[in-house]
Amino acid sequence: MITSRTNEAPEFSFRRLYPLIFVIIFLLHAPLLRLPFFWDEAGFYVPAAYDLAHSHTLIAKTTLDTGHPPLSAAYLALWFTTSGWKPAVARVAMLLLAAFALTNVFLLARRLVGTGVAVVTTIATAVYPIFFVQSSLTHADLMAAAFTLWGIRLHIEDRTWPSQLAFCLAVLSKETAVITPLALALWAILSRRDDKVRRAAILLIPVLPLLAWLAYHHHATGRFFGNADFYQYNVTQTLSPLRFVLALVQRVWHLFGTMNMLALTAATMVAMFFPPVTDSTGDSTVVRPRIAVPVQLQFALIMLAHLLTFSLLGGALLTRYLLPMYPLVIMLGMSTLHRRISRWEWPAALMVIVFVLGLFFDPPYRFAPEDNLTYKDFVDLHFKAAKFLEEHEQNSTILTAWPATDELTRPYLGYVKQSFQFVQVHDFTVEEMIKARQMRSSYQVAYLFSTKVDMPPMIHFEHWEKLNRRFFGSHVDVSPELAAEFLHGKIVFLARSKAEWVAILEMDQPSSVASSR
Repeated sequence: MITSRTNEAPEFSFRRLYPLIFVIIFLLHAPLLRLPFFWDEAGFYVPAAYDLAHSHTLIAKTTLDTGHPPLSAAYLALWFTTSGWKPAVARVAMLLLAAFALTNVFLLARRLVGTGVAVVTTIATAVYPIFFVQSSLTHADLMAAAFTLWGIRLHIEDRTWPSQLAFCLAVLSKETAVITPLALALWAILSRRDDKVRRAAILLIPVLPLLAWLAYHHHATGRFFGNADFYQYNVTQTLSPLRFVLALVQRVWHLFGTMNMLALTAATMVAMFFPPVTDSTGDSTVVRPRIAVPVQLQFALIMLAHLLTFSLLGGALLTRYLLPMYPLVIMLGMSTLHRRISRWEWPAALMVIVFVLGLFFDPPYRFAPEDNLTYKDFVDLHFKAAKFLEEHEQNSTILTAWPATDELTRPYLGYVKQSFQFVQVHDFTVEEMIKARQMRSSYQVAYLFSTKVDMPPMIHFEHWEKLNRRFFGSHVDVSPELAAEFLHGKIVFLARSKAEWVAILEMDQPSSVASSR
């Protein structure tokens, strides 16, 4: 075995922990459960579940074919079919998965270090902004992370075949979950065990369901992966050495720095300068335990594999792609604080507070709305704008961009009751506004919104900005006022919330409706 076992107390069994954790995170997420679907939820994941439920097809028909395996869509479709097509149904379904992930985090940390570290690690993971937000969103990343963490725990417990089942389920949730078993297989090959080839072969079992899915996808579509646009955006356009280096730098920041993770990383590094703490227990002294070095090395190899893979692939540098890695980083950090700081509870509690603050306060650098509760601002503003359009512009053709195009045409997403006709632009940059002005006769209303978090960086480097525009889709939307002047329209609805905004412009006869601010 690679680590010693702690005594398994009945009060910490899975069946007792899981419902407790679910109830706690359900209460924490209660204000968010009725929010309509956000961004990729509305654009990909919920429509894929809708297609599966109504057309009984594993390949999405009414939205972009991403080529993702079908388990996540099937899970959502089952819940929607049995409980109704409401956002709250999906949110609760995802919280069940989040509770499953957190339960495995607790059991893994308790086994490796002890109950105290397990409790703090689980709490810190639950409130870490990226994990907290993803806990109720319908992205496939959460399901893949939950099964991946389950697989890692079973692997550490040396439960070989159950761990492979967990990894197979993770891979069927999202294909990139295969990274973890591949990393563990590499570890097995590098080990000195006599049966390393056999162990590595067993750890490669999760590749089989992925290959089966790719074969089925090719049989159904003639392609192994998603459609041409999706494949080009996530694979062929990313194969540049310069882009890889730039992406790797940002990926390292995403794992160890963003959304206040830097505080835990810095605290961990400082704690390493202190000697291990020795506790007195009666007549003897005991050095506080640490996570076994082989386990730490396996965690490091898994993290490195994720950093390299998601620097090479994936058009958007979304932090949720690293979702199963954050609990491991937090676990290592809390374990180090426990081992080397006598009153470790204080810095650990401070880390939890810092994570909670990251949920509500935006950082002084660019980030995605789904990295903290900024996504709620986005959804709230779009819901208000949709209601304004329903009340005042029902018969108009709307100029807008994705994902508002889906919000206005798919009533089951929670924004509108009837669909709108629309004309689509890519975003609201100057270049796209020029195209919109040329299409002036084809729409009566423009629905504009922030497609990027409207926050300038602390330090501006023009060359860095050019590289971000070239490789990562960075751009600046024009302001609502400038758009109105450029398109010769009148702002009839304008709302802002911190870095997010929405605006509705009437292009023909001005409405008597007053601007809402």
